[in-house]
Amino acid sequence: MLSCSVRAPKSKSFEEHLARVPDFLWIGEDGMKVRACSSESWDAAFAVQAILACDVAKEKWNTLRKAHDFLKASQILDNPTGDFGAYYHHFFKGGWNMGTVDEGCPISDCTAEALKALILLARNPPELVGDPASTESMYEAVNFILSLQNPNGGYSMSELQRTYSWIEALNMTDMFPGTTVESQYVECTSSAIQALLLFHEKYPLHRVDDIRNCVNRAINYVQKTQNDDGSWFGFWGVCYTYGTWFAIEALIAAGESYGTSGAIRKACAFLLSKQLKDGGWGESYLSCIRKEYTNLDGNKSNLVNTAWAMLALLKAGQVEINPTPLHRAASLLVDMQLDNGDFPQQEMTGSFFNSGLLNYMAYRNIFPIWALAEYKKRARIS
Repeated sequence: MLSCSVRAPKSKSFEEHLARVPDFLWIGEDGMKVRACSSESWDAAFAVQAILACDVAKEKWNTLRKAHDFLKASQILDNPTGDFGAYYHHFFKGGWNMGTVDEGCPISDCTAEALKALILLARNPPELVGDPASTESMYEAVNFILSLQNPNGGYSMSELQRTYSWIEALNMTDMFPGTTVESQYVECTSSAIQALLLFHEKYPLHRVDDIRNCVNRAINYVQKTQNDDGSWFGFWGVCYTYGTWFAIEALIAAGESYGTSGAIRKACAFLLSKQLKDGGWGESYLSCIRKEYTNLDGNKSNLVNTAWAMLALLKAGQVEINPTPLHRAASLLVDMQLDNGDFPQQEMTGSFFNSGLLNYMAYRNIFPIWALAEYKKRARIS
């Protein structure tokens, strides 16, 4: 917008930029904010999965229908104009941005989570949730996901890793390590694994060998990146609870279980070792900087961290082994819900490049609801 105003302050391009300024403004609990990025598609995909986990599609059909329409409309349908490859752009078609379709920066895990949500929505009657996404759009999403796998099996955020790790030495910032070279992340890799396997269930004859090879290599990456204490480091969330949840989801989706996988047993032991006296989990953003699990000040619990840990343990089968930790965690979430149904805003639960914190406002409702829904089903709570 600034560039357009300098070049031609009365131009149409400047006016169009000016019209989008309100998109970046929002009112938080403590006043007006300006956001650096948005997360509409990301939040919508998770919210859909959380609501569907509650088995309330018949009651909440209108919400699901609107989210369904939004996700279908948010897929990128075209590649960048011109010879985008000459400028080292990856192709865009089939992907989802983190926010809205206008951003023009499709991301691997945003695409995977949106694809998962669309496939799950398609299992419901169209008269409830609307018409399913087209088969062609599903195929395009899978093409985009498959194209982003790196040679080591891992997934980066929005492009392939194209250079050497030593290039990071040219990074001139102290506060944003890892910005010069695109890295691989367990959460992006996990989302890709889950989406591809879910897609394969629905379309078992499409790109079978490519999907099988991709998933096998991705699972190998997840297994190799487990820390000695059983955890995984989640780069885009605070931090070890987030990464460990994603990793367990990937391993379970690929057919592993608590009984057959030492990696899953170690991961569960790690999470249980971090449970606090009140039954919850509370992880500080300092985990990202120190590269070790760090509790919040005062060893207090955080709703979202607790929900991530619960989802991981529930998926791993902790209910069958010892449900007591999950009973305690569920009681904490229930007790923390406000009278109006909302959950309180707490510490920031997202991060980028270790020291930049992200405030995902919808997380405080999405993940506790999702965790309690899975708990109710798996613990057979009436």
